[in-house]
Amino acid sequence: MKQPYLSPDDLPTHKTTLISEVLLSQLEETTKKSFYLACKQTVRILLSSCHWYFKVNGGILMLIMVCHDIESYQNIMMVVPYLANKLKRFANQAKISISSPVNQGIPWVISINQIIPEEE
Repeated sequence: MKQPYLSPDDLPTHKTTLISEVLLSQLEETTKKSFYLACKQTVRILLSSCHWYFKVNGGILMLIMVCHDIESYQNIMMVVPYLANKLKRFANQAKISISSPVNQGIPWVISINQIIPEEE
């Protein structure tokens, strides 16, 4: 499929593109801090057992988690409904990606709108 031709005058400047990237990075980092503080202590401990961060891709907020061992992977999978509920405070459309330990499967990705809410 051919990309439509845009004249250079219609494209953003290099400076504008760089500023946008910096602002997006700051948004992701601020969201990470706020999300962490919104979680209860037991979930904070679980988050500390893996590598996690936020990425905005195509306007969709994505919580990306990489578990270092199978135990942390299993524990994180048990709190997915809780994580989805907390993510709804930050975005209407968001996804969660959870990777098991290296070389032990492919990342599991799900939209927060597909997750059944946790029971109270």
